[in-house]
Order: sequence, then C-alpha cells, then structure tokens
Amino acid sequence: METRQIEDGFGVEITGGLDVLAPLSPAQVAELDALMDEHSIVLIRNQPMTTDQQLAFTRQFGPLDQGFKKVTAKWNTNTQVTQAEVGDISNIGKDGKPVPRTDKRVLNNIANQMWHSDSSFQKPAAKYSMLHSVRNPSWGGDTEFTDLKAAYDALDDRMKEFLDGKEAEHYALHSRFLLGDDSYTEEQKAAIDPAWWPIVRVNPATGRKHLFIGVHARQIDGLTVPEGRMMLADLLEHATQQQFIYRHKWQTGDTVIWDNRATLHRGRHFDLDEPRELRRTTTLDDQAPELSLAS
Repeated sequence: METRQIEDGFGVEITGGLDVLAPLSPAQVAELDALMDEHSIVLIRNQPMTTDQQLAFTRQFGPLDQGFKKVTAKWNTNTQVTQAEVGDISNIGKDGKPVPRTDKRVLNNIANQMWHSDSSFQKPAAKYSMLHSVRNPSWGGDTEFTDLKAAYDALDDRMKEFLDGKEAEHYALHSRFLLGDDSYTEEQKAAIDPAWWPIVRVNPATGRKHLFIGVHARQIDGLTVPEGRMMLADLLEHATQQQFIYRHKWQTGDTVIWDNRATLHRGRHFDLDEPRELRRTTTLDDQAPELSLAS
C-alpha cells in the first residue's frame, strides 16, 4: 500500500494499493493492522461503499461490535440502517430526510460530540471503528481525533507513576446523563454492565503505552468519586490539547479507520436541519490482554 502522512495531524492516508470492495489478502490485512498499530488512524479517500460492502470490508479485521445499539435498539427505528452491526451516525429518517431535532436518535447522537472511545463501557471493548461518509452538510459535522499515545508520553513522570496500575470504571449511559438525557428505562440502564479498564494500557503488538480515558469513564479505583472524576477531567483536558488533535473534514466516499484503544474522537456541530449521513462499523478487541488476565 502507498501511504502519506495526514496533514495537520497524526495518522496516514492510503493513496494506492487498497480496494475496499475487493477481498483482502492476509498480507494486506496484516499491513493495515501494522499501520493502525503505528499511526492509530488510516484515511481512505473516494471509495464509496454500500452498507453491505462496508460490513464485508470490516469483517476482515475481526468480529463485529453492536455497542450502544444494545441500549437503543427498541427506539432507534426511524432509520434507513437495518443491520444490527451498523451504527447510523446520521440525522436521516426512513424517508431520506432529516428527522426533527427532538428525535431520540438525534438526542443520542449529540453525545457523540463528547470525547469518547467506542464501546469502552464493555468487555471486550471496540478495536477498530470505520466511519464512512455518504452525505455531508454544507458546513460543520467534522470529526476530531486525539492521540492518546502522544498524550501519555507528555505526562510528567510523577503522574505516570501515580496512574500505574490504576483502573477506571466506564459506563454506557454516563455521557448521556451528563447531557441531561435520563429518559432510559431500568432495562436500558442495565443492558450493558460497567467495565473496568486500566487508565494506562499497552499495545501488545508494539509495547507502546497510551491513556485509556474518555467521557464514559466515571470513577477511579481507590479514589473517592469526586477525586476520581476530577482526575479523569484533568486527564481528558490534557489529552485533548490542540497539539494532539487531528480534525477531519469529510468528503463523500471517505472512510476513516481509527484505533479505539489509542484514540478518542468526537463529532462537531452542524445544522440539524441539513442532512448528514455517516455509517459506522466496529470490530471487537476480543484479543485484548486484559481479557485473559480477568479470566
């Protein structure tokens, strides 16, 4: 594959040697895995995919994750996306037009404008997310990513020592509660148990350390809830400084692949009366070292 560094940020763009519609060889899968381990973000331009084609491409990198759909499935019905493994990151209804801004799916997607790692609230969590652009508004709707490897490296030694061995609890609805969206049934609240993850994790392929935080994290073991939340807020503020961020401006046919283990991301504001249509597919990190330690 031919690649070049993404301008004004981290990650690489694939400029040749990859056809997302063709089955990949084991060597190509391994090459893309290596790019992800090193760069955390891979951009593919101008290769439109149908939903089924995107699913076929994603499945080559591991089992698929349903993530937050376990909570939203019962009311997330006014959508063109029917596959359980596809996240509808849009404001489009079945008729192809923007839904009212009071639609539950729109309210839920607003939480995507907070810094998060997909499915960090479960075990196994997400590994790769692949977001594909179908339609874009006339302005806004960018997606920002932050590099948690670089953010960890920039911590002072005292903080690195303090965080060593510390774990944080991640809960699916914590971000929604922060936005005042508390209209969930007891069944929905219990749909995904909280998950504990080390605040500092290690990529098993490279040995590189990175932070693992985000808006789903709500407490730290061994600390009071207020102290833990302040520390998580401070770490998030540190990790989202401008020098660690890449802001992606979408073009139709773009696919951005990111490593949820080593990045956070957030969508940016756009006019909800304009159509914005993106589809996300996600693989599970079912080989995470922490899973074998837990068992």
